[in-house]
Amino acid sequence: MKRDYSKWCSVALIAAIYTLAAVAGWLLFNALTSNPLTTDPLIALLCADVLATVIVWAFGLLYENVSVYDPYWSVFPPVAFLLWAFYTGVWSLPVGLLLIASCYWGWRLTRNWMITFKGIGHEDWRYTKYRSQHPLVFHTINLFGLNMMPTLIVFAAMLPGLKLFERPFDMNTLFVNDGHLFTTILLCLAFLTCLVAPTIQLIADKQSHDFRAANPGKVCNVGLWKHGRHPNYFGEILFWWGIWMMYSAFNGFDWYICGAIAMTALFLGISIPLMEQRQLANKPGYAEYRKQTRILI
Repeated sequence: MKRDYSKWCSVALIAAIYTLAAVAGWLLFNALTSNPLTTDPLIALLCADVLATVIVWAFGLLYENVSVYDPYWSVFPPVAFLLWAFYTGVWSLPVGLLLIASCYWGWRLTRNWMITFKGIGHEDWRYTKYRSQHPLVFHTINLFGLNMMPTLIVFAAMLPGLKLFERPFDMNTLFVNDGHLFTTILLCLAFLTCLVAPTIQLIADKQSHDFRAANPGKVCNVGLWKHGRHPNYFGEILFWWGIWMMYSAFNGFDWYICGAIAMTALFLGISIPLMEQRQLANKPGYAEYRKQTRILI
């Protein structure tokens, strides 16, 4: 059902789809956690996340547009963190910092989506490329590669933040000159990292939009883009490392670092190479720009 609507009708439609997905996920989560002996709450949250993704994917099929999934990346984490705070009843300082950081990050990313979103009839070029190059297996790629894989990677990157809700926290022992001083410093650095990351993205967004409006078809090489070919991706990677740093301030180094590593691998192994190929094909000056400018920052 390939249809096009105005931008704001499309936004309203996306909001309705996401509301339906959120309600379905919430009902499943409540059903799974009604008996705490049968399902770990984190597993229940993952199942709700997967169900919501499947619903968004199904509407993407209905409208023949994988881009229906695009806002999911920025909407789910801050909403899930906030609902997790209500579910656990934990409102400690680390949790508060996590909520502030994730809401700021989610606002920046959703804002950028709103600016670039053209309507339900417009599909991102990446998805169009997969659709044309792999017609026989596209629906498999769509479900597992374009929808489910990002959902699972984001959930893995969120786990360190979700684990912050489980650790007892005492304000009286944090800001003192003893063994907790390192924890205090690392927590502050992590929070600062989580704020700097979306700020870098926000600046990069504006510089890119302004440059493209004034210089259509040319390579953006001003501001942050002068020092890195993908400052927006750098900010995204940095944010998730900041989340892990918040967790590591209290728990040290363990396997929860895998989420941040997976996120980094996603951008370095898939997102950036795809963008580089497109830029090299469409912008004659990009090859020279690539030689002179680092990949991130």
